[in-house]
Amino acid sequence: MDAQRFEAIYRAHYAAVARFAHRRTDPGSAEEVVAETFTVTWRRLDDVPADPLPWLYGVARNVLYGEHRANGRARRNAASAADAAGSRLGRDPADAYAEREHVLRAFSTLTEPDREALRLIAWEGLDHRDAADVMGTTRVAFAMRVSRARRRLAAALAAADASTEIRSRQSTTVLEGQP
Repeated sequence: MDAQRFEAIYRAHYAAVARFAHRRTDPGSAEEVVAETFTVTWRRLDDVPADPLPWLYGVARNVLYGEHRANGRARRNAASAADAAGSRLGRDPADAYAEREHVLRAFSTLTEPDREALRLIAWEGLDHRDAADVMGTTRVAFAMRVSRARRRLAAALAAADASTEIRSRQSTTVLEGQP
């Protein structure tokens, strides 16, 4: 009976857990994270709830955090996750790259819990209740974190925009020969 339940969970959620891991780390490490997540699932099968996906995301998140602490790869993982999101078609690749870099710089100014909250909502498509389960907090506390993280991201983007505009004006006046 346990083997059948585990197999059903594995078949139903392997792809989602793999996508979750691939968005956060390099491909080789992602496969290790997925394997460890399902190893934990087998060992703790009695703890797996009826809707296992948020629980699996929580396990995968903990495995990833253990790896991040050991290897110090949080910044590289955020960049590779953004690369996995892809670029929009029909645009100048240089513009898409510049926009992505602009957003990544602003995103990197957030704390890791803020970044993770935004990832769970935007990239994983979880609702606040399930994302709160992944982060081990209440739905209300998670909703507050997301709201604050969005405001901080908007402020970081606005500050970067203002800084870019000032540098642009300064370089224009220098090019025109004005002090």
